Amino acid sequence: MQIALIVALVFSVVLHEMAHGYAANWLGDPTARLQGRLSGNPLVHIDPLMSVIIPGLLVISGSSILFGAAKPVPYNPYNFTNQKWGEAIVAAAGPAMNVAIAIIFAVLVQNAEMFNLSDTFVVLAINIIMLNIFLAIFNLMPIPPLDGSKILPKFLPYSLAVGYEKFRQVFERNLIISFAAIIFIFVFVLATPIYIFTKAVTYFLIGY
Repeated sequence: MQIALIVALVFSVVLHEMAHGYAANWLGDPTARLQGRLSGNPLVHIDPLMSVIIPGLLVISGSSILFGAAKPVPYNPYNFTNQKWGEAIVAAAGPAMNVAIAIIFAVLVQNAEMFNLSDTFVVLAINIIMLNIFLAIFNLMPIPPLDGSKILPKFLPYSLAVGYEKFRQVFERNLIISFAAIIFIFVFVLATPIYIFTKAVTYFLIGY
């Protein structure tokens, strides 16, 4: 089950990144496509630390939360045909893919008897749903360089959006500070609320 969850995590983050790439390509930016990042081959997306080592350590340590990430898909926002919403659309595509994966597995769970699915598969499917809902929520946090930081400015008043963009640029140029802030805020502030919300959404999707 643990190995299956790690595999599910890898493919979930790979599909997440592919969604970013396809959205960017659809909006007119070929950067990800030209770098081979629209491929379903996990090897072109996997980051050794975030995709393998950290998830493995979480599983070994018995953590109740499984987390990981793939290499970010590159894109050039100046190529987008939609300059107002382009970056937000590309950012939202990743979490949207995770939600879609969760819904697909929720349908399987709801129809487990019809599809003659084993109890083991149902348990795995429920964990995959929780994993993908968690990934969607986590990535929507408005902390650079997470996806939410590219979506939030589009909904802020102009003056606040300009200030936030400056804040985002500073964080994205200093990724060590960014990830330290993300880890701190998640561990000490948001871990429990996100877990509770993830569990509630999962139960809602599977009809419990």
